[in-house]
Amino acid sequence: MTDPAPNDPAMGRHFAIVAVRFTGIAFILLGILAVRGAIDLAEGVGYVLVAVGLIEVFVVPVFMARRWRTPKE
Repeated sequence: MTDPAPNDPAMGRHFAIVAVRFTGIAFILLGILAVRGAIDLAEGVGYVLVAVGLIEVFVVPVFMARRWRTPKE
């Protein structure tokens, strides 16, 4: 297996998708903590954080990958 070129745009795109997923996981965890009362946020804010986190984990990466897909020749 060959290493990708250091200026390959696919590496940056992959990093961006992974970063979005990690921030989504962080939002989900913060939302769960808020709903359970472990941190000082309103319960409604916790539910919103969980919803936004789920969207960031499951929906946004799909749209990013579609946007950056290599065009068919």
